[in-house]
Order: sequence, then structure tokens, then C-alpha cells
Amino acid sequence: MIETADVVIIGSGIVGSSVAYHLAQAGCTNVLVIEREAHQGKGSTGKSMGGVRAQFSTPVNIQMSRYSIDFFSRFDEVVGHPADYRAHGYLFCATNERHLNYLKANRERQVSLGVTNVELVSPAEILEMVPQLRADDILGGTFCPTDGFVDPHSVMMGFMLNAREHGARLWLDTQVTGIKVDAGSADVPSASGGTNAASKQGAYRGRNADETSALPGTEARRISGVLTSRGFVSTRVVVNAAGPWAAQVARMAGAELPVEPLRRQLVPTEAFDQLPKRFPMVIDMSTGFHFRREGKGILLAWNDPEETAGFKTDFDATFVEKILTHAAARVPCLAEAEVNPRRAWAGLYEMTPDHHAIIGPSPNVKGLYFVNGFSGHGVMHSPASGRITADLILQGTSELIDAKQLGVERFASGRLLEETAVL
Repeated sequence: MIETADVVIIGSGIVGSSVAYHLAQAGCTNVLVIEREAHQGKGSTGKSMGGVRAQFSTPVNIQMSRYSIDFFSRFDEVVGHPADYRAHGYLFCATNERHLNYLKANRERQVSLGVTNVELVSPAEILEMVPQLRADDILGGTFCPTDGFVDPHSVMMGFMLNAREHGARLWLDTQVTGIKVDAGSADVPSASGGTNAASKQGAYRGRNADETSALPGTEARRISGVLTSRGFVSTRVVVNAAGPWAAQVARMAGAELPVEPLRRQLVPTEAFDQLPKRFPMVIDMSTGFHFRREGKGILLAWNDPEETAGFKTDFDATFVEKILTHAAARVPCLAEAEVNPRRAWAGLYEMTPDHHAIIGPSPNVKGLYFVNGFSGHGVMHSPASGRITADLILQGTSELIDAKQLGVERFASGRLLEETAVL
């Protein structure tokens, strides 16, 4: 018997797991998620800082954050698994008028889109939140109390466990070796030369022959299956949720995707009690240095402008001195923090040219859907991206946002959405 699925999702990280969850919630349960690693979360999900924020500069990112943060606040109840959402806030600190005006303009946009709790804060109010900051050059900032953090691994597991409870399948330790694309109509030829049961008569795994597929029929050059290390899977729909490896997966189907990996490095301190037990994520806009409490220590982050694209996942020990220089300049007491480079780590952002996600169907391969290129925002936007992708597969449109603006076609047509609030 040929394996069949209504939808095959390539990648079981937080985004792929969210797509599986939202499809299952909408009644599309014949879903197969394929993961090349022996365990979930080995890619970018497990390396994430876990931040969630609504303080973005573009409407689409603000809308996706608003939906996602509300979802995280109800995650335990809705999904039945802890998200560990901590609403500690994000505090952006501006040291020049240009940055302060930028924050004020962003706040107006955020409020107009329903994020009404973003506050303009004075230097004195900033010091009330984090008295240890060097604030002699800080002119002001913005603070949103519902921004905060989640546990990315727990969110991913919650999405996947719930999806599996509703019938989705997960193949771990399985390599995708190819994507089969045929010319034809909705009656897609299977690997055996017959007709795909899922598209012809609904006689696929776990369903009776007289049941119909939940997916709409389409016609043109299109997906007919996925080749894996466990054999062929006949399917009409493939979701590319492969994170930094998305471009390679797209090429398997003859599609191009402008996504490239970029290393980001995080440095945790040892136990450190000279900062409050609870304080917001603090972003120094003069350097991009940002930090937050992580257990008894402090988690330090900074995007090195000299970093170049590539699949570099080893931590560079020389990064410690660079980030501690920025840390001590903004928070003098952090000069006394102890750091063990062996506890630091590196992960990969999946970058697009305009720092916005690519969500939607491939323009040249029917049945291929992208949910890629989050540029560091994959964890925080995972509820929204999963919902939007499921909507597009099942309905062709989403009420959450105008998804066309995130389509891959924007790069060829020059309709880029430049996000400037990137950490």
C-alpha cells in the first residue's frame, strides 16, 4: 500500500507543528509531518531566545504578533500544554532623537492596530524598571507589558501533541530526498501510475472510501508526492516548514525561495543577583544589544553586523568579549557577571531580503506552500503563521491578514515590506 496524506509538512519545528495543529483543528487530520532529526526542536526552535513582542514597525507583523500573543496567553487552556508565557514586557531605549521619533511613530501604528497598551516612557520611568542601567544618554523609550517570553520547545510540543491527538502523524529520523511534481489536474497520478486515492475518492489512511477530502481541487503543474528515506508518500499538498533549509527544500520541487541562514549567538551568564529578579527584555537601540532574565542568570544577545550568511552553527568564543563590551557599557554591573563560553550557543535565523516571512502558495507549483523566512520571528509568530497557512490550504484566503502581501511574488515585483525593528 502506498502511503498517502492530504498534507505533508516538511519540518517539525515550532512553525511546522503549528501548521499541523491548525489544520487538525480545522478538520484536516490526514496530515503527515516529516522530520529528519531523531527528536523535534533540533533546529532553530531549540536555539531561540523565546521572545514575543507586538512592538514592530509594519502592520502585518503587528497583526501577527497581536494574534500570537493573545494565543500564547490562552495556550495552556486551548492547546492543553504549557507555553510558559511570561508577560514581562519589552523595553526599547532610545539614545537619539531619530530613534525616539521612530519609536513614537511605531507606537502610533501599533495603537491604531489594536495594541493599545504600548507606553511612551521617560528616562526616569526606564530607571524605575531597571535601576542598574546607565541612562545618562537615554532620551526615552517604549514599553509594552504584554510582550514577553515563551518556552519555544514546550510550545512546539504542545502544538504537535495536540495535532497527533487529532490524527496527524509524525515521522522522525526521516529524510526527504525529493518532491515529485507532475503536470495534470486534481486527479494526480500516484507513484504507481494510478490515481491518488486522497484526491480521487478519499480512500486514504484512516478514512473510508465514501468520505471526501477536505482540500479543494486545483489543476496545473503540481505536487504529486514526496520521496523519503521511508518510501514514497502520495500527496497533493506539501508545506515547506524547513526553517533555514527552506531554499533547498523548495528547489526539490523546482521552486526558488529567497531564504538564507544567518548565525545568531546567545550568551547566558552564571547566576547573577545584581539585576532585579523580574524585569523586561531591554533593548539598547544605540547598539542593538538586548538582555533579559533567564532563571538565576541573564541571557545576553546582540546581532553582530559582521556576521555573514551560511550554515554556521558553532559558537564563536571571540563573540563573548564583543557582547560583554556592549553589556558593560549599558549595564555597568554586568562587567562582574561570570560567563562560561561552553554554555553559550548559536542558532540560525532564516533571513529574507525584507525581513518578513514568506507565507503562501508557490506561484509555479500547485500544492506547494511556503511558511518560511521569519528572520528571527518564527517562534513569536508561530500561532499566526500556522493559522494563516492552514487557512490558505483549506480556504485559499485568511481572515487574519491579507496574506497576499507575504507571498513570494513580492520579491520579483518589488513590493517589499521592510521591517526595521529586527533584533
